[in-house]
Amino acid sequence: MNTVFLNGDYMPIEEAKISPLDRGFLFGDGIYEVIPSYFGEMVGFKGHINRLNDGLNEIGIELNWNDAQWQTLCDTLIEKNGAGPLGLYLHVSRGTDTKRFHAFPVNVTPTVFAMAFEIPVAKTPDLVTVGKGYALSSSEDLRWQRCQIKSTSLLGNVLHFQEGYEAGSQETLLYNSNNELTEASSSNIFIVKDGVIATPIQDNQILPGITRRLLIDILAKEGSIPLEERIITLEEVNAADEIWITSSTKEIVPVTQLDSKKVGDGNVGTVWLKAATLYAINKFSY
Repeated sequence: MNTVFLNGDYMPIEEAKISPLDRGFLFGDGIYEVIPSYFGEMVGFKGHINRLNDGLNEIGIELNWNDAQWQTLCDTLIEKNGAGPLGLYLHVSRGTDTKRFHAFPVNVTPTVFAMAFEIPVAKTPDLVTVGKGYALSSSEDLRWQRCQIKSTSLLGNVLHFQEGYEAGSQETLLYNSNNELTEASSSNIFIVKDGVIATPIQDNQILPGITRRLLIDILAKEGSIPLEERIITLEEVNAADEIWITSSTKEIVPVTQLDSKKVGDGNVGTVWLKAATLYAINKFSY
């Protein structure tokens, strides 16, 4: 599994080369997506491509690809890389200029790169196979103020993730200067209290996660678990019965420890089990 796409051609990853003057390399000037695929079937393809296009529009990169072109690219990568459980990484930078200069260049063709990588096989959720859940650390969110853009400039996220990693955690939960929950360094966040699910409002502080959106839509359609999108204080997070993180490759992961303290009773929660089961059953419908 090593076939990648670069600017119109498929090739072994060892042959893929870009110029050191590519603005993605020099400035992190680009947008990316990761689409999960299980044995040829993608999850949330339309939502991922819409978010990719939104990001390109936000930062003024003109690519002019349609959905069918992205579909063909993704299907071809899946076929060429074994069609197993794969993450499809799509990356568009502004392109290669003739010099290093901060202002956007003109008459430059965007660089389009894509590759596939292995992800865990999706399992039917249950309290045994999920294990003991994740351990998280928490930190004030020190990233830029346009986190709704899925930019390739991820140093702020990387530094926060490393902070948690060095503390022995699998993720870092983030809160703003008002002690309000935003997200995690590479995931969205949900909490549960007294059977009610809550997640932060979608604004410039958080990435519009596709798994987050699918889960919200699935739960709203099913209707048996109340869910709120609202401001969530750090005090509420610390008093939560359950905490979850969501991402395209992790799906929905329960958190049982935050800053070395138990979340709720320290066990994976029953609300997570119901929500994760509904997601597993319905995710390919979106």
